[in-house]
Amino acid sequence: MRDIKRRKGSIQSTQQITKAMKLVATVKLQKSRTKAENSRLYFNLMYQTIQEMLKKSTGIRHRYLKSGDSKKKAVIVVSSNRGLAGGYNSNIIRLVTESGIPKEDALIFAIGRKGRDVIDEPLYSDAQQISKKLLAMFEKNEIGEIYLAYTAFKNTVSQIPTFLKLLPVDLAAAGPKGEVKEEKPDLLIMNYEPDEDEVLDAIIPKYVSSLIYGAFLEAVASENGARMTAMDSATNNGRDDRKTVAAVQPCASGIYHSGVDRDHRGRECHRWLKRNMSNYLADLHTCGAGGNRQHTGDRNQSA
Repeated sequence: MRDIKRRKGSIQSTQQITKAMKLVATVKLQKSRTKAENSRLYFNLMYQTIQEMLKKSTGIRHRYLKSGDSKKKAVIVVSSNRGLAGGYNSNIIRLVTESGIPKEDALIFAIGRKGRDVIDEPLYSDAQQISKKLLAMFEKNEIGEIYLAYTAFKNTVSQIPTFLKLLPVDLAAAGPKGEVKEEKPDLLIMNYEPDEDEVLDAIIPKYVSSLIYGAFLEAVASENGARMTAMDSATNNGRDDRKTVAAVQPCASGIYHSGVDRDHRGRECHRWLKRNMSNYLADLHTCGAGGNRQHTGDRNQSA
């Protein structure tokens, strides 16, 4: 009985913790979700604009539009800052490991405490610093391609692991949300002033920084949504465990009653005691060799 009470107390304490964590995640989700949804239109439009520009351009041989000689591939992995977020981190890890990039060629840039670097409140300046470092490595031919792995926020219970190629720009790739746009014929040619190199030198770094920052905002909202869902599930499981433990209680007879049996426990145990106590007393006898010690056993056994 003591063990059952201790178990119930432990479940109740854990349930209070998970309930509090769910409330905290809910408050954070409201803020991060608003940021992600308000900025998503801009980042998606930035991605589509660059894609459309380059599709309408011909004969451009810019350094950001072709793979380098290096086999190294940089992968920005946006993980969570804290644990207890369900399968959030495992989904991102699975996405990267199944991307087809050889392990020896992958150069991981981990963002988030579960990765390495911590960004509690992502800023655009953080994305600019990462973008500047990666572009410098790309220009020096230290890396040949740049990828971004993050979790896109869809709703509270659904988050989409997304793997996006940043450089060189892939015109046949899917969008930031993993949606492929329907191709529409467009015969217009893109003209650049003063020239394409100068324009792309200015716009490609902003393009990379914008997509990284958008991924940060999406990832923060996804993390809070995943944690809220996980803590809600844990709280409900704790409630079910408490009901299970409360429904199984031993009585003096040693019988564990559950469900409707508890309503008949007194009558049931009385019959059990009456039936078994007479047999127990009948089995008691005095051992002549050992004084008044009483033993249970075969009454026909000689003392």
